[in-house]
Amino acid sequence: MWSQNASSVELVVFDADDLDWETAQVPLQRHPGGVWEVTTDLLQAGTRYALRVDGPHGPGHVFNPETLLLDPYGRGLAQGDGYEQWRSVVIRDGFDWGGVAKPRTPLDRTVIYEGHIKGLTKRHPDVTPALHGTYAGLAHPAMIDYLKNLGVTAVELLPVHAFVPEPRLLERGLTNYWGYNTLNFFTPHTAYASDAARKDGPEAVLAEFKGMVRLLHEAGLEVILDVVYNHTSEEGIGGPRSSLRGIDNASYYRQQPDGTYIDTTGVGNTVNTATEAAARLVLDSLRYWSTDMQIDGFRFDLAAALGRDANHEYDREHPLLRAIRDDPALRDAKIIAEPWDVGLGGWQTGNFPDGWSEWNDRYRDRVRNFWLSDIDYARRATAPVGIGGFANRLAGSANTYSDQRGPLASVNFITAHDGFTLHDLVSYDVKHNEANGEGNRDGADMNRSFNHGVEGPTDEPAILAQRRKAMRNLMGTLLLSAGIPMITAGDEFGRTQRGNNNAYCQDSPLSWLNWEHEQWQRDLTAHVALLTRLRAENPALRPGRYARLGEHIPDSSVMDWFDQNGETMEVEQWTDPRNRTLQYVAATIPVDGAANRILLIVHGTEAPIDVTLPDSLEQATGFVQLWSSAQETPASEQQRFAPGDVIPVPGTSMHLFRVE
Repeated sequence: MWSQNASSVELVVFDADDLDWETAQVPLQRHPGGVWEVTTDLLQAGTRYALRVDGPHGPGHVFNPETLLLDPYGRGLAQGDGYEQWRSVVIRDGFDWGGVAKPRTPLDRTVIYEGHIKGLTKRHPDVTPALHGTYAGLAHPAMIDYLKNLGVTAVELLPVHAFVPEPRLLERGLTNYWGYNTLNFFTPHTAYASDAARKDGPEAVLAEFKGMVRLLHEAGLEVILDVVYNHTSEEGIGGPRSSLRGIDNASYYRQQPDGTYIDTTGVGNTVNTATEAAARLVLDSLRYWSTDMQIDGFRFDLAAALGRDANHEYDREHPLLRAIRDDPALRDAKIIAEPWDVGLGGWQTGNFPDGWSEWNDRYRDRVRNFWLSDIDYARRATAPVGIGGFANRLAGSANTYSDQRGPLASVNFITAHDGFTLHDLVSYDVKHNEANGEGNRDGADMNRSFNHGVEGPTDEPAILAQRRKAMRNLMGTLLLSAGIPMITAGDEFGRTQRGNNNAYCQDSPLSWLNWEHEQWQRDLTAHVALLTRLRAENPALRPGRYARLGEHIPDSSVMDWFDQNGETMEVEQWTDPRNRTLQYVAATIPVDGAANRILLIVHGTEAPIDVTLPDSLEQATGFVQLWSSAQETPASEQQRFAPGDVIPVPGTSMHLFRVE
């Protein structure tokens, strides 16, 4: 164990059945560098243990030799009575992976599906009831078949590191459903295991988690974890003391000279990754999950907090950010930043190191504006902006990411676990978070949403049709844009949270996916499955590099832009609010394989329009329609058009063609 400031450390061993019964105490010896160590045959597989740590008093120190603390590197956990009655457990390693390897899906072919372990299967009628809401439930054939048919390539799981709910939530009869309150960085969350595994103990929980990963890998599906290394469940001073605070508070948490915490995460504490020990703890945890647990990638919650230096300022060349990218054990891992925190200078979209991808909030905001808030505004006046900003996001956000990083630095998303669902984005103008018990003060106030005339549920056919088309436009944009798309679980069938845009504390049917669907929901799912297939089949939609005018850049897509008349877009048309129609042609410069070229028509006003297909594309003999957002169900036949043909385009719609 590491503690620079401790004066003594004691290992405490407990009875296997009574976690309050101490059976042995053994002192650890201090070695150079603040490392404390003991070798003892007391630590056999299954042994429950904790640590007691004493040290100096004064600013920054909160040592208490009476407090039982978890081993930060512990691989297993057992819980006794009470909120803080946790014990570390010695784990025996030896899972048989059966020769199953990681899928290693290339970034350009990656389609991420962000979901919650419990919420994904809690109500699934085809998953064995005993496995509802569990690791094993996600690996059930019904779920694997669904994910494969949908066309996603990776499941990104909300936090599965062991976590606990905040005491303030328990006092209100709520819980921390999402899991962004980590107790231990090396242990899977026990509550997500099946009853049988929990009864058999931590090793069985670990085996069930690994079994899930193995079965998903066998199906070609990657597993990405949403990881929370920026803070822990110990909250602010006076909060629960379970591990790092009692081991070496002054070293593990960011604070002022007087011991006041510097909180850049909004939850009370921030792990001080400017210290070598804290940075190494994070890196060692990542290595463990990447190797022993065979995880394929990581999405870093509030990643800007990890990149803050000793002066608490963000540094894109922070040693930890570089180490995560360069570590041999993480060489093939997908590394994704949530590129902000809530501290000063915390918004860093586009400013992470080469080799990192980032959640692109600029993409999210622009696409929502174009299809929702701009349309709302246009009903009262004219649209506030033209199509240029939207086109930039569609083509890979080159104004946000460097040429060296390219479009695959952008993880594109319209929604995420945090915020409105896709259905609610087109159905509510304002949040409705009363169930959270905070007087509707929590959650974002700026949502860029549009209810299309009625707040919430309605039976009005015209409004429902407009909402469905808006969802298809948003999904179409997401899956036809350059970059890495991320779908929020349930959006593909229009899941609602009844206007709650901050359901972090709702472990209930409000947050669980409902798998009983109406026809319109099945139609939307069919659209999404078609779009993922078209994305896979047309490499022009997923370039790995930005094209440059007059240069031959392999793995890029050369882009041409035309107006509604089939003429090359003029400079003034990009910013003219009256011009919200374009034709986007992308042609691959392949590294290998056949060339590919697509045409996408985007029409961003509610009035229908006639569009003339371009007749100046070199060697283009026709356009085969592949998909249209104007159709309630995907078309079964593909229409073919000639260059120069005039086609009617309904209001607010998208249309994809393959260029022949």
